[in-house]
Amino acid sequence: MKTHDKHTMMGNPVTLSGQALEVGDPAPDFTVLNNNLEPVSLKDTQGVRIISVVPSLDTEVCQQQTIRFNEEAEKLNDVEVLTISMDLPFAQGRFDETYTIGNSKLLSDHKDTDFGKNYGFLMEELRLLNRGVVVIDKDGVIQHIEYVEENTNHPDYDKALAAAKALL
Repeated sequence: MKTHDKHTMMGNPVTLSGQALEVGDPAPDFTVLNNNLEPVSLKDTQGVRIISVVPSLDTEVCQQQTIRFNEEAEKLNDVEVLTISMDLPFAQGRFDETYTIGNSKLLSDHKDTDFGKNYGFLMEELRLLNRGVVVIDKDGVIQHIEYVEENTNHPDYDKALAAAKALL
């Protein structure tokens, strides 16, 4: 594992908790909450997974990223798409009602920051998740991971989607 490089939120430096994961690392388990306040872990998912990581669904880039991966999920048979943020499950539920996120799952890391800590995405200063994408194969191995350096920028959608498609 490597340590995190420089990351920013609106140009201001942030510290990401934990070590950066790399391609080839086993995907750590985590527990987050769904919109019914029920725990969901990586073990509850299967097959190829894309984890879209966003700071908050209340921001434009996060909304666009979530909608984009939800639209792509419709085209990707046998790929499970998860969007994880620090938003409360209630806020995620409202987002789902507004944008009809039916092809992916909205999950909240607000309770224990378990995903953020285990995957190295937790911004310590803000208690938000750094923007990024993780692609995990059916055997639970990371095949693509991106920690976006500036959180107001989009991730590289094409690289993440190509990594997922290569696993099908």
